[in-house]
Amino acid sequence: MAELGKKYCVYCLAEVSSLRFRCTECTDIELCPDCFSAGAEIGPHRRWHGYQLVDGGRFTLWGAEAEGGWSSREEQLLLDAIEQFGFGNWEDMAAHVGASRTPQEVMEHYVSMYIHGNLGKACIPDTIPNRVTDHTCPSGGPLSPSLTTPLPPLDISVAEQQQLGYMPLRDDYEIEYDQDAETLISGLSVNYDDDDVEIELKRAHVDMYVRKLKERQRRKNIARDYNLVPAFLGKDKKEKEKAPKRKITKEEKELRLKLRPLYQFMSCKEFEDFFENMHKERILRAKIRELQRYRRNGITKMEESAEYEAARHKREKRKENKNIASSKRGKEDGKDGEFAAIENLPGFELLSDREKVLCSSLNLSPARYVTVKTIIIKDHLQKRQGIPSKSRLPSYLDKVLKKRILNFLTESGWISRDAS
Repeated sequence: MAELGKKYCVYCLAEVSSLRFRCTECTDIELCPDCFSAGAEIGPHRRWHGYQLVDGGRFTLWGAEAEGGWSSREEQLLLDAIEQFGFGNWEDMAAHVGASRTPQEVMEHYVSMYIHGNLGKACIPDTIPNRVTDHTCPSGGPLSPSLTTPLPPLDISVAEQQQLGYMPLRDDYEIEYDQDAETLISGLSVNYDDDDVEIELKRAHVDMYVRKLKERQRRKNIARDYNLVPAFLGKDKKEKEKAPKRKITKEEKELRLKLRPLYQFMSCKEFEDFFENMHKERILRAKIRELQRYRRNGITKMEESAEYEAARHKREKRKENKNIASSKRGKEDGKDGEFAAIENLPGFELLSDREKVLCSSLNLSPARYVTVKTIIIKDHLQKRQGIPSKSRLPSYLDKVLKKRILNFLTESGWISRDAS
């Protein structure tokens, strides 16, 4: 005799108390899922009759052995809990499912079945088609902060946390940027009788609130990236002493001040790499100019460059000794009076011995000679690069002086002979 309260399939006599299919046209015809799927017919019952699903809430969707006996009722409660409490609130979800399930069991079951299981693979594809990709900056950059991935807590003492009003477990501050931003959405509610204008206005409020949250996160990222918190607490000086870096020139300091507005678009590492690359570029350009000078002088191997530099220093030394000797002879011949005429003028110390002799012979002040020399060499370089230039020589320079200076610069190697 069948046990009281249990239901059995009229075709195969299997127990169907948890799940059965009842015919809506025949009396007392209830089939198990296997017989229903096979299209079983008995007596006046036919397979095309209407059916009603009778669920006792005790059958399993995934198999009792694999899933620890999760019933369909528990599965339904789990899905209701994930929608109500959100992903991650496993304690509240476990209380909603029932006392028989722990938060750990709820988490493992949901992750294994609905995310990593066949259902998750079918519903969550690896590559989402037609997704717009943001190519402006890498993920997690200053302009695209992630509100779902918090930054790691600051490594500061309890006293410093109290000084900043910092809450490490929440990674928040007691006073945030735009402290009253939540007032935009605190009173919002969606009503069934709202017209289109009211709905759009509420959407605009939500959009404004999201923008303020992104701005808060962006400011936190900048504070972390540029070590503004240690700078506020006075720790940055000790860190700078521990990690010495290359010496920064005055020109680079001025350039850093001019480019300071770019800090909000670039991370600290990107900004330092940018200036480091500029420093390397200057070094490489100087090396290229040196190699080009070697090539113009017929040097094709680095071994020959050392001999060339040694020979060049010897030549310059001989020229200096020769000029010194000639100047001494000029003094002995009574020419020291002409040389002394420009000795006390500005720019005299910038001239070589030959240039001093030239300026004294032309009765030209050192400052004027340096100006003319700069203009001539600049025009020569622009012509070599194909840049049209219009020479604007000073009014005090006549044709004779210009020709004498051009010949001197050509003989000294400052400009090529085609320019003269």
